[in-house]
Parts: sequence; structure tokens; C-alpha cells
Amino acid sequence: MSEERILVVDEDPYAQAAAADALGNAHYRPAPALSGEEAAARLEAGLACDLILYNIKGCSPETGKDAATIERLRDLSPDIPVVVISTVRDVNVVIQAMRAGASDYLLKPFAPEQLLASIQRALQHRHAAQRNAADKEHLERLVTARTDLLRQAIADLEQAYDITLEALGDALDLKDAETEGHSRRVTAYTIALARAIGLKGEELRIVSRGAFLHDIGKMAIPDAILLKPGKLDRQEQAMMREHCARGYQILRKIPFLQDAAQIVYSHQERFDGTGYPRRLKGDQIILGARIFSVADTLDAITSDRPYRRANSFEAARREILRCAGTQFDPDVVEVFQSLPNDLWENLQIEITHHARVAALTSK
Repeated sequence: MSEERILVVDEDPYAQAAAADALGNAHYRPAPALSGEEAAARLEAGLACDLILYNIKGCSPETGKDAATIERLRDLSPDIPVVVISTVRDVNVVIQAMRAGASDYLLKPFAPEQLLASIQRALQHRHAAQRNAADKEHLERLVTARTDLLRQAIADLEQAYDITLEALGDALDLKDAETEGHSRRVTAYTIALARAIGLKGEELRIVSRGAFLHDIGKMAIPDAILLKPGKLDRQEQAMMREHCARGYQILRKIPFLQDAAQIVYSHQERFDGTGYPRRLKGDQIILGARIFSVADTLDAITSDRPYRRANSFEAARREILRCAGTQFDPDVVEVFQSLPNDLWENLQIEITHHARVAALTSK
């Protein structure tokens, strides 16, 4: 037995009764409405139906009103089809009804089988649309769920990458005790300065990785040179300067570090073009490297070395300002000068007690 309910809109009670008999015999459940206004009121009151059977009378002044009523019924229940029955053979009336949202227009007189066939077609179309909507909703939920899983997997993978990278940085710090903790501090300073400049998201992650791994090429420098207590001779200095290119060669082969590798390659360049290894100048130097250069000098001045004690952040601020336009990008220095000293002091304290620098990029 069919459970589909059909709202029959017809002001003629005899026509209502005839329609009810035909629909009942076909196992549909008819629900009467003697006018379009009554039908709209029943829908607004929550009547659940599967199709509207709407009778347009032959009075010409009423046909425009009927089209407006059909449109209102469709607005109230967009997924419920409307089948129009009428004695009106005017093609303009048919067009009005179809434009208002009717799914079919049957001319009287017609056999009961024609009416039932039209109703069945309209209901089949509705059921297909409902299945498509349900399938689409299911697919969207599935895509959302899979996307969330993929994002989480990528986040977990990036976290694993960052932990591995920090282990490499720690290994370098252990090898070069003179700069112990330097990679973590300079990364924290670089992140803070990059944020102030406006970098965020993936740009910020690239800069942080490049900063943390800036000296990774020193792993390829012989210990006799890297750990030499005295001044390096000319040949040793030339070999030490190779660490930028060697670090780049190491990282560029790793897909997710290719952008960070550019920072490693350029971190010893100077804004006036007198740096190394490629003597890049101005905007030829990648922004991340220009930011890092200021952060690196900040840490160098404010950290203890075997041959001198750490200087103050205020002294570092004056030195960085003095070298704006020569060693440093003046625009980066301007942003740096706008940030208070206690920001750097607090970061220095915080990074000393932090297990991981990568956590700073999420703050």
C-alpha cells in the first residue's frame, strides 16, 4: 500500500470526491483543500504531503491568480511537485503554470489512467531528486570526514618532520658548543619578527624551518675547522663559508624543505651585496633570509661567547639600526625597531625552557 499523500486543491466538492475515489483506488491518500489559500494554510500548518493536484478553472481573470498561488505553494514546499488539471486550453495559461513551478498540465477530459500516470511520473521524479540530495549529502559528509582525516594526517606528518628537524638542529648545537641553543633562540626571534611583518600560515612555517636549519651545512665542515679555537686562516674561512651552499644542497632534495632551503642558502647575504655565497643584493635576497639576518645578529650580540660576555638588547638594537641599508633590509629593521626589548628578553627566557621551537609557530 502506498503511503503517499496528495493534496487535492479544487473548489468543487463533487470534483474533490471524484478525485478522492480515483486516488484512493490507486492506494494514494487524498487530502482536500477547497482553495489555494486553504492549501497554503495547511502546508504552513505542517501538513505533510507528497504531491499537490491543483485544478485551474476556466475563468480567464482567475488564471493569473492561480499561477501566483502555484508559485506560493512551491515556495512553501519546494520539493513537492504540482500537477495541474484544467479545462483551459490557452497556451499562455499553460506557460504561466509551468513557469510558476507546475511539473505537468493535464487537459480535461482525461482518463483516470492519464492522471495516475502523470502523478506517478511526478512522484518518481521527486523520489529521484530526494535520492540525489541524500547521496550528495552523504558524499559531502564523506568528503568532509576524509578531508579532516587528511588534514590531521598532514598535521601529524608535519609535526614528525619538525621534531626530526629539531633533532638535527640539536645535533649541530652539540657539535658546536660555542653556539649551544643558538638555533632555537634565533628561530624564536625570526618567528616573532616575521609575524610582525605580516607572515603567517605556511609562509611562517617555511621561515621558521629555514631559520632553525640555517647552519645545517656546518655538519659537512671538518671538525678541525668548525671547532678551531683560534682565528681561521684564509683557506679555512673559504671552507667555512661553504656551509650555506652545502646546507642548501642537503635540504633542496627534501620536497617540503625546498623553500626553506632558499633561506639556508641566502642567510649570509648582505643587503648591500657584499655578503656570500652569491653576493645577492636587496630584493634579490629572499625575504625570509632578510628577516633571519636581523634575528641572527640580535642573538649573536645578546648571547655569551667564550671570548666575550653577552651585550644588552638595547645595544643590539643600536647596532642593527646602524647597519640598516648595508647589512640589513631597512624595511625589516624598521619593523624590528618598532618592537619592544622585553619581547626579545621574554623570548630568550622562554626558549631556554621550551622543549620544542615548533610550538611557537602556533601561538
